[in-house]
Amino acid sequence: MIRLILTLAIFAATLVGILFRPWRVNEGVAALIGGALVLLTGLVALPQAARALLADWNVFLFFLGMMALSALAEEAGFFDWAAASAARLARGSEARLLIGVMLLGTLTSTLLSNDATALILTPIVFNLVRKLELDPLPFTFACVFIADSASFVLPVSNPINIILLDSFHLSLGEFLRLLLLPSIVVVALNILLFHLLFRKRVRGNFDAAALQNPLAGVRDVGYFRFTLAVLALVAVAYIACSIAQVPLSLVAICGALLLFAGGLMRGVTSPARTAKVISWPIFGFIAGMLLVVQAVENVGLARMFGNALLQAGGAASDGHHPTLALVGVLTFGSAIGSNLINNIPMAFVMTAALRHISALTRRTQLALIGATIFGCDLGPNLTIIGSLAKVFWLLLLRQRGLKVSALDYIKVGIIVTPPMLIAGSLVLWLLVR
Repeated sequence: MIRLILTLAIFAATLVGILFRPWRVNEGVAALIGGALVLLTGLVALPQAARALLADWNVFLFFLGMMALSALAEEAGFFDWAAASAARLARGSEARLLIGVMLLGTLTSTLLSNDATALILTPIVFNLVRKLELDPLPFTFACVFIADSASFVLPVSNPINIILLDSFHLSLGEFLRLLLLPSIVVVALNILLFHLLFRKRVRGNFDAAALQNPLAGVRDVGYFRFTLAVLALVAVAYIACSIAQVPLSLVAICGALLLFAGGLMRGVTSPARTAKVISWPIFGFIAGMLLVVQAVENVGLARMFGNALLQAGGAASDGHHPTLALVGVLTFGSAIGSNLINNIPMAFVMTAALRHISALTRRTQLALIGATIFGCDLGPNLTIIGSLAKVFWLLLLRQRGLKVSALDYIKVGIIVTPPMLIAGSLVLWLLVR
């Protein structure tokens, strides 16, 4: 009983540190403190901790590779070129530009992860619409919402996908059968809902003649073309390696190394410059949360949580029939949990819980995994604290003089996110029933 209470206390204190950052403690430091506490109190033995961290090497390397790949693509001018191209294709229509931004965000999330869309594409789109003298709010909201709506098109679209795929050994075929159609439905619904929600703010036109050539902002055209070639190669390699069950972190790392080598040769980047744009605390954040969740698993809380989810969803005792209620409970449970404790900790908790649910057919297990990925990926769109990227997105806008409050965000999230969760979970259930 003492171990149970101590585990809950450390888990709660760690989440408070991550969400509220007392004394301005970094999120990564807060998670590492929680991880250190479970080691010092004996809730997780040192050999078990080492095994748990080493087992997730693919997750750590994937984060590193994707952050470096996105940063180097930005350095090459890829995002500026893509945003300017979308504006030209809109041919002066604000409504078409909004759709173009969301389609560009979908492509970026699909190949370079949702964080790249929320944190890199947002300031570039903001600068573009300011130059065109348009209301920046619909377009910046479009960047952050489509980032998560398109984050389960491919396994690489969201690091959370890698966490669950590694844990349950899903193939690319299984992932696509589960989530490709729901992702298409959700992206289309997101675009439709944003068109309705912001129709009065994007019904005008802009002067397309004011736009420069999309390549005007590119400093080194040679490196830019090299970047396009590498990104195309990485996209093909993602598919090929997913089919061959090769760790996707290796693709991300190799792609980043290619871009880095090309940037060094062209004098576009340097080791110090690249290292500066990588968010190193994220690795402490992941390591700390892995250890804290391992403690939760050791005292049996993960098993109890998993069984409670099955009962709440009304699953059949033999586990042969994934019901709509079960898919809905896992989807909305993961989404709500992501907004209470952040989506990365929620993904670790759900992974631990699903590992301890026994007597399930592969079809039912896949339904639960798909619903969890869906809820943890899309759920953060509900509130500003659903993921760390949302908080950073808010700070990016404030630094540029655009005042968006957490309440402003929730007003959009509460309208847009529930319909997408309902539609996506219904499509997912139809695919696995």
